Amino acid sequence: MKNIKEYNLNELQEEMLALGEKKYRAEQIFKWIYVDKVKDFDEMTNLSIELREKLKKEYTMCNFKILKKQEASDGTKKYLFDVLDGNAIESVLMEYHHGKTICVSSQIGCKMGCKFCASTGIKFVRSLSCGEIVEQVLAVEQDTGDKISNVVFMGIGEPFDNYDNVMKAIKILNNQKGLNIGARHISISTSGLVPMIYKFADEDLQCTLSISLHACNDEKRSSMMPINNRYNIEELMKACKYYIEKTNKRISFEYALAKDNNDNLDDAKELVKLLKGMLCHVNLIPINKIENGSYVKSTNENIIKFRDYLNDCGIVATIRRELGSDIDAACGQLRRKSLKEE
Repeated sequence: MKNIKEYNLNELQEEMLALGEKKYRAEQIFKWIYVDKVKDFDEMTNLSIELREKLKKEYTMCNFKILKKQEASDGTKKYLFDVLDGNAIESVLMEYHHGKTICVSSQIGCKMGCKFCASTGIKFVRSLSCGEIVEQVLAVEQDTGDKISNVVFMGIGEPFDNYDNVMKAIKILNNQKGLNIGARHISISTSGLVPMIYKFADEDLQCTLSISLHACNDEKRSSMMPINNRYNIEELMKACKYYIEKTNKRISFEYALAKDNNDNLDDAKELVKLLKGMLCHVNLIPINKIENGSYVKSTNENIIKFRDYLNDCGIVATIRRELGSDIDAACGQLRRKSLKEE
């Protein structure tokens, strides 16, 4: 059966017409799913019994099961979801002064092989559908009863390797008659799939683009991120400049600081040279230790010196607040699991 959460509002209207129903029924269903957050067609009480039976025959609601929920000392919550095919993914809910932010996964596993990420070395299974991406937000809102105000595509998987489903999910999340999450409150992080950066620039969306940079020369970046062997820094920067020129929006460059690797003054100087004159922000991330990982977090002193040097040179830089590290929910610590591991 088809997952009803795979359809945006226009598509759902077409589905209703195909079932011999009035177009407005789609808006009613859309509201039940995304505003009232029901989990069953029988709860859609302003629909006729006949229509509810049709819906049950044609569609599934695809409600993820929570296999495990952990809460960190800082209030961050990590969810392990059964995606109903024998696999599981993780999503994280974080609290900030500006509201609640969910970090969603876009794939089961990841092909990128970044050496500082817990998903590295784990077999890639498949990309998530747009409905499965949206369901992470719904499932957390249903569990907590809270409204999520921000979505970041920084969980398991490379969002731009699942481009079409991610774009469709964003449009469902953004719909004012549904979850109504503003595009400016949605961020997408990519390891640097250059063709997709150009494509995303042409989408005319107000979402934030984050680039996982982490090093300023090809030798060092390739050792951390194999994708750099395919799209080097020169190609990446060219695509980023196109994005800024086309959208007039700043890019957030993510830079994970690893001790004795990319955290010294020479690295900071390289970064300034690379980004000088660009409309951008640098998000410095204290790298998190992962199982079998070779990178160690930089010292607090080095992290602060690095940030201050960038700011003194006119590159706006901040240090990402570390959330959820005591439950392996911080940046780079999420991973895809099979149900057999639980």
